[in-house]
Amino acid sequence: MGAQRSRTAAAVPKRWSRSVRADQWSFLFGEIALYAFGVLVATGAYLTVFFDPDMTLVAYDGSYVPLRGVPVSRAYESTLEISFDVRGGLLMRQIHHWAALVFIAAVCLQLVRMFFTGAFRRPRGPNWLVWVILLVLGMAAGVTGTILPDDMLSGGSLGLIQGVVQSIPVVGTRLTFWLFGADFPGDAIIPRFYWLHVLLLPAGMAGLLAFRRRLLRRHGHSRFLGPADSARTVRARTVHPGRALFFATCGVLALLGTVAQINPIWLYGPYRPGAISAGAVPGWYMGFLDGAVRIMPNWEFDVAGHPLTLAVLVPALLVPGAFFTVLAGYPALERRFTGDRDLHHVLDRPRDAATRTAVGAAGITFYGLLWAAASNDQIAYHFHLSLYTVTWFFRVAVFAGPVLAYTLTRRICLGLTYREQEAAEHGRQTGRIVMSPNGGFTEVTEPVAVASAPGPRVGIGWSRLTR
Repeated sequence: MGAQRSRTAAAVPKRWSRSVRADQWSFLFGEIALYAFGVLVATGAYLTVFFDPDMTLVAYDGSYVPLRGVPVSRAYESTLEISFDVRGGLLMRQIHHWAALVFIAAVCLQLVRMFFTGAFRRPRGPNWLVWVILLVLGMAAGVTGTILPDDMLSGGSLGLIQGVVQSIPVVGTRLTFWLFGADFPGDAIIPRFYWLHVLLLPAGMAGLLAFRRRLLRRHGHSRFLGPADSARTVRARTVHPGRALFFATCGVLALLGTVAQINPIWLYGPYRPGAISAGAVPGWYMGFLDGAVRIMPNWEFDVAGHPLTLAVLVPALLVPGAFFTVLAGYPALERRFTGDRDLHHVLDRPRDAATRTAVGAAGITFYGLLWAAASNDQIAYHFHLSLYTVTWFFRVAVFAGPVLAYTLTRRICLGLTYREQEAAEHGRQTGRIVMSPNGGFTEVTEPVAVASAPGPRVGIGWSRLTR
């Protein structure tokens, strides 16, 4: 199989593969992420002019009457000024927030597309790693951005960060003092997160996107193989949306920022230690972390005189750390299990790589169940269920659900592959019955055009496990 793959990859001249552009709609997620990042930089630069990351308390005396005279931090006051007193400020804030959500969503969809089609294989392993790091940096940028206004949601996020840092054995308390200062939340955390949010994280993401563009010029776009395909026909039918997609992305973000309210901090109020807000949930991309914390049992042990709080350490650090480590190292894992070290410029259909597709379905199920568990209280309330019943359901489902998803997905993929091979051998059934001259009846079949795949249709990528 490896030799056949090499011949197929070698059949595409390098000068043609470099010129191939995105010729399938799922290839555009990377471009959307790039354009959303551009909107983030532009709107963020505008907001930076008016935002003041200062924790000094002042008496609010702005346009929002219900908060007049209330002591607030300068960071919260400047955010209210942007929202009510700066021309176009609220629109810029909302576009910036929506662009952050769309950017992370586009990165996630790009990773899903690359995983299920095998686009992470050589020579595109570094490209996969770029997108994984972009996802981590994007999530960090989203969290630090929501903390900057110093509202009630900001304080809730800071409280979670404090709990996570303190759960680290031995050094947790010292790290908390270093991060927050002597008191929580202190006066230093928002200025520190400000420079992280507006300088370090954007610079890192910009560098990764530039490196990804360089990798794309070097290796070209991967592609799907169709019937009677060749490098010349692929080059002739390629499509590059370019400016149209850029203006469409900007237009959608501007429309969302105009008509869809998001993060109305004047309704939440300034953060006060000890105060809580009902119904508050994190950004969608952090929902899995909240869900993991909610369903984790309250386990705490003493190890050599040091408390070990597994109720926070496991769901908030170990589970996400293991998840992103496996995600980043998956290309190496697949190469190790399959022995496939050839170059691949042609993508797999998900059904043709049954085990890989099943692993991806299991991972998505695991993530989705943790994400849904973040709403365990809302589910219990609206469906009139016991909160403990819902919590225990998710505790069982996060283990049983991925196994069930893996089994069903793998069987479906193998079944589709077998049916396709059978149709290729015997033809597609048409339902038309004809009578032969000797009185017999037979069904008319049509030949099936099968794509010239880069190898056997069963088990591409995991041949030894899917046969």
